[in-house]
Amino acid sequence: MSHVLDHPALASLTGPHAHFAERRGRVLRYPVDVTPWQALPEEPDADDWADLAALAGPGADVPLLGFRGEVPPDWEITFRIEGVQYVDDGLAAAPDPEAVRLGPEDVPEMLDLVERTRPGPFLPRTIELGTYLGIRRGGALVAMAGERLHPPGWTEISAVCTDPAHRGEGLGTRLILAVAHGIRERGETPFLHTGAGNTSAIRLYESLGFRLRRTTAFMSARAPEHLTDERVVAVS
Repeated sequence: MSHVLDHPALASLTGPHAHFAERRGRVLRYPVDVTPWQALPEEPDADDWADLAALAGPGADVPLLGFRGEVPPDWEITFRIEGVQYVDDGLAAAPDPEAVRLGPEDVPEMLDLVERTRPGPFLPRTIELGTYLGIRRGGALVAMAGERLHPPGWTEISAVCTDPAHRGEGLGTRLILAVAHGIRERGETPFLHTGAGNTSAIRLYESLGFRLRRTTAFMSARAPEHLTDERVVAVS
């Protein structure tokens, strides 16, 4: 039997994040301005791929978190790297006195920080997925981290980034531990993803008390340019 962390987007969209789910057949996704993740069934068939293509749109580039199967011949793989999934195994999680909770009014600054640091997808409504904390210096947002996927009993730490001028000050570490503290306070367990080749991040996570749970993959594939299925998309 698979674990919820084997398919975290699917477990999130059928669990605590079900209110975000846009559905077509057995395929789910988040709204495109929230996060790009899609959720296929564990063993997608031809109808599922057709539904995913119709949901995404002709020629769209579709992220497939953790998918290790074969894509149909009319789909083109556009990106693929190996990834790793880490889980809390003894973090010294604690609140941080300098960390402030970020809200909708902070999104422009958050998007600017993400643009300069490239931690991964962060969109105008990503902040709705959970708690985001930041550290300011001189009034400017210089570091942040927050919550993304939310399988039952678990919460992913994501968007960890620090302004280049403030790297080496340990701000990212402090925010990871502060976000993890909030997750634990809800009785849940933190987890996160990174690229298998991101050795500096992996060393940091392991030093903090994260344990490797599994390897995974980050990939995207381009949907066919011409779709023949004309069923209506159902959004829930």
